[in-house]
Amino acid sequence: MTAASGRITVDELRSLVESGAIDNVSIALTDMQGRLQGKRCSARWFLDEVLPHGGEACNYLLAVDVDMNTVDGYELTSWERGYGDFVLVPDLDTLTVLPWQDRSAFVHCDVRWPDGSPVAPAPRQVLKRQVERLAERGLVAFAGTELEFLLFDTPYAEAWRQTYRDLRPANRYNVDYSLFGGAEVEPVLGAIRRGMEGAGLYVENVKGECNLGQHEIAFRYDEAVRTCDGHVLYKTGAKEIAHAHGHSLTFMSKFDEREGNSCHIHLSLRSTDGEAVLAGDRPHGFSTLMEHFLAGQLAALRELTLLLAPNINSYKRYVPGSFAPTAVAWGLDNRTCALRVVGSGHSLRFENRVPGGDVNPYLAVAALIAAGLHGIDHELPLEDAFTGNAYRSAKPRVPTTLAEARALFAASGVAKAAFGEEVVAHYVNCADVELTAFNAAVTDWERVRGFERL
Repeated sequence: MTAASGRITVDELRSLVESGAIDNVSIALTDMQGRLQGKRCSARWFLDEVLPHGGEACNYLLAVDVDMNTVDGYELTSWERGYGDFVLVPDLDTLTVLPWQDRSAFVHCDVRWPDGSPVAPAPRQVLKRQVERLAERGLVAFAGTELEFLLFDTPYAEAWRQTYRDLRPANRYNVDYSLFGGAEVEPVLGAIRRGMEGAGLYVENVKGECNLGQHEIAFRYDEAVRTCDGHVLYKTGAKEIAHAHGHSLTFMSKFDEREGNSCHIHLSLRSTDGEAVLAGDRPHGFSTLMEHFLAGQLAALRELTLLLAPNINSYKRYVPGSFAPTAVAWGLDNRTCALRVVGSGHSLRFENRVPGGDVNPYLAVAALIAAGLHGIDHELPLEDAFTGNAYRSAKPRVPTTLAEARALFAASGVAKAAFGEEVVAHYVNCADVELTAFNAAVTDWERVRGFERL
């Protein structure tokens, strides 16, 4: 086992299997909704069959809604095409133990067709393609994702029976930066923290946030794909650990009328030999590359918002004065802007504050890279940093509805050039499915408003 991490080699896995310390290996892809989907394989079968041949999974996993319903409109698969299989190819660099599960290991998989070609709309593949585009220019992306969640004393099964009403927050008041507030729930937060460390993630810190029972566990930045791999494993693991402790937690963007769950994404570039390419002798210590890369973020943010805010609920966060952005602006350490620039030298980076806790990290980071490359390739000039309260500015606005973001993405030349027509059409259809489902639903708000009084 790698020092200070749970990552293991295949030879180490064989030894752990032989000793009885590991008896199953989960193989998983990340679906459109950012969830890990796959199988728990017996360790012996994983070693004998999955390693040499890959696993198989129904290709409907990249063509269903959040309820796992088959839906129309996807070119990738359909009833007419028979809903066949694609191949799950383990990325053995991600092989790790899962300390919070009994005798368990886990591995992320890339998704391929039986002929070996990649499944282009698969989120991990979407990001890998953008990482390849960077590599063609001698660049490497490093990312960090900051996920917030709401923790409840109500177990998941009870929360379901209550239709998620009248849940008991794990903290009674705003515990932002409160050490006591964190200590109150340290049994579950500590279990999550230690579980993630044991699975090979590098935990930086834990802090309370503004909403009742809201907390954030921060992880050290890493190469972009590795960061996103850790992000989705953490989301699943945190829920499993909370469940084992009799709690529930949610990463949804907006649970109530208080502060929502954000997922600020920090992104930086280096050369393939480790040079800090964003730092230079331009104003603010920027390089020309940094200016173009950040200008690309501004130019493409609105049309790529669909990949940063993929659900109806995502757009409920964008409220003035809520620390969720409404203005497409950049500023130096200015949290009222959609893009906040911090750090210097190797640590110089921007933070995109648009995504919420429901974001698919592979798609979001892919969008940030694509926007930056658009700025570099077109040598876009960078506007002056915004100072003051961007909520009150006349800057362009972050899309306020999924329908608006869907229309912008569908028409986006940046998206089509970066991702290809197939990927754009796939995620436009995903938005259409979400919009159709919501528009057909009758909400509690409508019943309370209209049952008696209309």
